[in-house]
Amino acid sequence: MNFLGSLALILVTTLVMGHFSRKLGMPAVIGQLLAGILIGPALLNWVQLTHTMSEFSEIGVIILMFIAGLESDLNLLRKYFKPGVLVAVIGVILPIAAVLGFGLLWGFSSTSSLFLGITFAATSVSISVEVLKELNALDGKSGATILGAAVVDDILTVLILSVTVSVLGTSEKGGAPLWLTMVEQALYFVAIYAVVKWAAPYLMRLAEKMYPSIAVTIMSLLLCLGMAYVADLIGLSAVIGAFFAGVAVGQTQYRHEVDQNVEAIGYAVFIPVFFVSIGLNMRFDGLWKDIGFILILTVIALLTKWVGGGLGARWTGSTWPESNVIGAGMVSRGEMALIVAQIGFEAQLLGKEYYSAVIVVIILTTLIAPFMLKDALKRV
Repeated sequence: MNFLGSLALILVTTLVMGHFSRKLGMPAVIGQLLAGILIGPALLNWVQLTHTMSEFSEIGVIILMFIAGLESDLNLLRKYFKPGVLVAVIGVILPIAAVLGFGLLWGFSSTSSLFLGITFAATSVSISVEVLKELNALDGKSGATILGAAVVDDILTVLILSVTVSVLGTSEKGGAPLWLTMVEQALYFVAIYAVVKWAAPYLMRLAEKMYPSIAVTIMSLLLCLGMAYVADLIGLSAVIGAFFAGVAVGQTQYRHEVDQNVEAIGYAVFIPVFFVSIGLNMRFDGLWKDIGFILILTVIALLTKWVGGGLGARWTGSTWPESNVIGAGMVSRGEMALIVAQIGFEAQLLGKEYYSAVIVVIILTTLIAPFMLKDALKRV
């Protein structure tokens, strides 16, 4: 099947399966993943991962991370800085340490074990937000702490991921000495501050004065793609550039306009292709022999985020019931963990033999998390 036919099939299957996924009370991303498994080599084998599809997938993950940065509320982070930081830091350290230890005991290399830990350090609170909205708990102390911690968690995970891929992953930037690469990366983070503080506001105001009505959105995408390209050029992950471009644009008055327009571009084509591409990489051959790995890793992934986030909240003055809610709200891995897993797979930090099992664990934690949060909210 040529690319246009494959793309049409991807869009219709993700649309239908995303719809039914939401009707069943699950996130749409689960339906999109299952669409990739259904039409890919794992089951029907109607679509294979081609070079063009991989390019679309890469654009999809860059746009997804740009949107994540765009929706990161730094004002909320400032308001709940202390509890948010502690919840996020312990909620990142504990999964990395526990999953790294599990990986080593299971026979993984130290590099693969570390990356496995980073994968499950990620949090996606989009599902938690839906539950909190449903139960009118989003505007309370626990809801605000979860959202503040999510901002810190995203930043920490993106930074750790980028440095890990830069140092341990396969890279086409082979000639530069390590010290020069580290200097370039340090200067890049200094440049990020300059972009957030001065460059992005100036460029967005400039775009507003241009004649095309969509100029503001085009300028935001230029910032996204430009920062992603430079990050990739100096050995960092492209997603870190996209994420901080989103943060920069999100601090301007054009945030809602850009969010609306970029979401339409991303979710109409590129982001569904990204989630389907993950499903296309999955294989069920021999998955049953990994059932022990899947079950143990799922339990570790659930407990470490729940306990880590809960302890962080408790140590900043929340009650035990509130800490239980905050810990449960940080459990869902969702699209953030899928992005990390895919990047690690492409950088050869996550082996092909366990890729499908890891994706299954991410799906399980994403499905279980809302039930944990609803139960915790009933106990407050």
